[in-house]
Amino acid sequence: MNQAVDWSVFEWMLKKRRVREAAEEANAALDQLNHEVKSRWKREIRTAYQNLAKPGRGSRGQNDATDYDPEVLLFAKKVKDADDAAHRSRMTAENTFAAAGRQWSTNLAREGCRQAIRSWELDEKAIRIAEAALDPQLNA
Repeated sequence: MNQAVDWSVFEWMLKKRRVREAAEEANAALDQLNHEVKSRWKREIRTAYQNLAKPGRGSRGQNDATDYDPEVLLFAKKVKDADDAAHRSRMTAENTFAAAGRQWSTNLAREGCRQAIRSWELDEKAIRIAEAALDPQLNA
C-alpha cells in the first residue's frame, strides 16, 4: 500500500485490483484479531461494551450504565471510541477509493491508500487498547 501511493497512472490501471484485494485482506485480518481479543474479555467488560455499541441505546443504555463498575464502563467507552474512530477512518478510505474509481483519479486513489493506512493504524490502536483488559494484573 505504501508503494501504491507513488504509482504512476499506468501502474494504477494495471494494479488497482491488487490494492483492493490487499486492503480487503488487511481489513479482514484486523477484524478477526479485534474479535479474538474481545472474545477473551471478562463477561462484565464484554457486556458493558456491547451495551455501549447498541444502536439507539437511549434510556435503556443509560440505566444499564449503573450496573457496571465505573472503571469497566470507562474502559468499555475508551475501546468503543477507538473502534468508532477506526471505523470512520475505514469508511473514509472506502469512499475515497470508490470516488477514485468513478472519476478515474489516480490522485484520489493515492489519497485512498494513505487513508487506508491510517485506518489500519487506528484499528491497531483500538486493538491494543482492547488488549489491556487481558492484562493479568487488571483481571485480578
